[in-house]
Amino acid sequence: MSHTAELREFPHAWSFVAAAEEAVSRAGHAFADMAYSPVRDEKPAEYCRAQVRDCDIYVGLIGLRYGTPVHDQPELSSTELEFDAATEASLPRLVFLLDEEKEVPIPARWLLNSDPDLRARQRAFRARLRDSGTMTGTFSSPQQLGLLLLHALTDLRRERQPGMALRLPQRPEFVFGRKDLLAELHARLTGRDRDGPGIVALCGPGGVGKTSAAVEYAYRHLAEFGVVWQLPAEEPAALAAGLSELAGQLDGRGGPNAGDPRARVQAALAGRDDWLLIFDNAADPVDIDGLLPPAGGGRVLITSQYPHWPADQELDVPVLDQATAAQFLLTRTGAGSGADAASAELATELAGELGGLPLALEQAAAYMRATGRTITDYLGLFRDCRAELMARGNPVGYDKRVTTTWELASAELTRSGLAPGLLRMVACCAPEDIPLRLLLCPRPGLAATFGPDVAPLLTPLLDSPIACDEAVAGLRRYSLISAPRGGFVSVHRLVQKITADQLDPDVAKDWRRATAALIEAALPSDAADADDPATWSAFAALLPHALMALPPGSGGMDKVAAFLRAFGNDTAALQLQQQIVAACDIDPGADHPRTLAARTNLATLTGEIGDRAAARAQFADLVPALTRVLGAGHPRTLAAQASLAYWTGEDGKPAAARDQFAALLPELSRMLGDESLTVLAVRANLARSTGDAGDAAGARDQFAALLPIRERVSGDRHPATLTTRASLAHWTGTAGDAAGARDQYATLVPIRAEILGPEHSRTLTARGYLAHWTGEAGDPAAARDQFAALVPVMTRVLGDEHPATLQARASLDRWTRQAEGG
Repeated sequence: MSHTAELREFPHAWSFVAAAEEAVSRAGHAFADMAYSPVRDEKPAEYCRAQVRDCDIYVGLIGLRYGTPVHDQPELSSTELEFDAATEASLPRLVFLLDEEKEVPIPARWLLNSDPDLRARQRAFRARLRDSGTMTGTFSSPQQLGLLLLHALTDLRRERQPGMALRLPQRPEFVFGRKDLLAELHARLTGRDRDGPGIVALCGPGGVGKTSAAVEYAYRHLAEFGVVWQLPAEEPAALAAGLSELAGQLDGRGGPNAGDPRARVQAALAGRDDWLLIFDNAADPVDIDGLLPPAGGGRVLITSQYPHWPADQELDVPVLDQATAAQFLLTRTGAGSGADAASAELATELAGELGGLPLALEQAAAYMRATGRTITDYLGLFRDCRAELMARGNPVGYDKRVTTTWELASAELTRSGLAPGLLRMVACCAPEDIPLRLLLCPRPGLAATFGPDVAPLLTPLLDSPIACDEAVAGLRRYSLISAPRGGFVSVHRLVQKITADQLDPDVAKDWRRATAALIEAALPSDAADADDPATWSAFAALLPHALMALPPGSGGMDKVAAFLRAFGNDTAALQLQQQIVAACDIDPGADHPRTLAARTNLATLTGEIGDRAAARAQFADLVPALTRVLGAGHPRTLAAQASLAYWTGEDGKPAAARDQFAALLPELSRMLGDESLTVLAVRANLARSTGDAGDAAGARDQFAALLPIRERVSGDRHPATLTTRASLAHWTGTAGDAAGARDQYATLVPIRAEILGPEHSRTLTARGYLAHWTGEAGDPAAARDQFAALVPVMTRVLGDEHPATLQARASLDRWTRQAEGG
């Protein structure tokens, strides 16, 4: 990273270079700051070039000052020489120019050189950079620079590693005293005397740095992987959603028909060794049983407070020894190796008081940096505060050293405006990736629902982005939250617990209610929106926080269950829907319309995960309940009757399903009209049930009558119209007209390919049927050739072992034998 001195110096609170360093770390890189390169008496220019050649990427932060001329090449500044060296070494170059058109937070005397010649040289250098094609952007604030650089580095990584699946929190700002631990972790994960992936469980108490060690390991070895994915293991639904998202990254499939995410992930990773999965904060081995990939040469990292993992997997994460902890405090407070003996002794004493616990050490150092207190001052405050805390009662369930450091920071926060309110809100969320931009924005009328202790601290955060930024900065000052990344922050679980436990129980309940209201308001407006992929990013960001904060019976949980279902997590959606029904049975009661709606969703999900008999039984119970509460002609009652008929057919009773659909159709037509979409769907199900019950000609005739109506109502290229076409072709062939089925599929295939794409699963299915009926119509050689072209595509798109691929391969064998006279 090349820059001139003023960019490191200003602004004092958070300099341009500090923002750039944070962006570099968050992007997974380690930075070499050329300002720290020592001056060599012999050949400083050559030394500088060698330093640049040792790097992978050049980042130039170019202000308005010309840098110091190089001793043995005075026609160039160090900054210009470093750019030339990067060009000679063919490094990727990212250049950012300080915006000279805008006001910037640098004093005027530092902004420009006093020497006119140096000013002219800098103008020429900046012009050369603009013309070089390397300029990435201009900046006028540290925040803007950090965001630009982070995006540029992320884009560069994608260019270098196309197709990489990456989900990691930002890199830890400061990892200290973990060299041996990380080395042992690497040795355990990569040991060759194993069959399958390397698995290590990092174990230890809260605040000891398990997750930090896991994430740091991932960043240090990022270049070795094509897949790096951290999964939240403490909440089953969030874990399932994370697996589903990873599965989509790996195989490109999504939605409710994509298949079991666990099986898809394991299948995708089985044949490769360039992957790392992190299961973060697993309660015990049972929680992730069956989720760890059994095959492949990758690596699995687990973090957990559970102490009894298998001996060949368990790796204890110890607290820092006293000498290392003392050096950490000296380094983080700026004393470093230049500390005198007295300061070193006090640091050792404080390290002992803090017990080497990294979270407590980091909060203590942050407090001293923020307040300007010395180690002596802090040691006295810590002892006084601890005595006061112990007088109130020994903290239960978390480390008293963290409680004491939190208490000291909290006392300062009360003088920091709205920061305490933000801390209380994030304490009610899940700990990782809290989407502040989604949660903290104007919500008309919502503030009126906040309790009297909540409203003064939370309402301004909704109304003012500046107030929110100031609160974030206040919490960052004391290391109570992570640095914001793309509008997301994280908070340690211990900090959350201590924050909540220090509140009066009634006040804590008000904060939980207010946070739940924010999360529910941030969710897309209707459960039906979950089917729109445009809403999935918002749902995914809010999912772990909704699961943490929302009551099971809330309307927001309906939306979450619908999202899980739309995203393909049927099992997680079913479990959540069961919780919703159980909560609604208690309040508002078993016969309330809200509860009946929840039971309807549960019955549908039950069928979709494969238990058709249970779905039929649940709808059989629901129909009389809905009739009693809402009436026989109510739309929801009729919809439940249609669902009962559908799942009756899916349960292997097509004749009963046919009769139920036939009985329902006149009432629906009377209420909704012959061309309503609901009526058309019931007609399609009636036709299918008719065919499944053995009357293929009857099914064909019904679909033939339905198709022109569907084309008129929905259009000739609507998915439902194309499905009707496919059904007509299928029953035409089944009724004995193979040539007619072949011709109808020949018309359908190019339309499917044009609308859905040539490799969409429905296009491939239609191609399979076209080949089949071509053979049945008497042309086995053409059927063979069509299946020969189809099988490689199915293998690539669906996989070797997918049922459709296996069926296509069997059909290829069959028609090959027939074409050859076998």
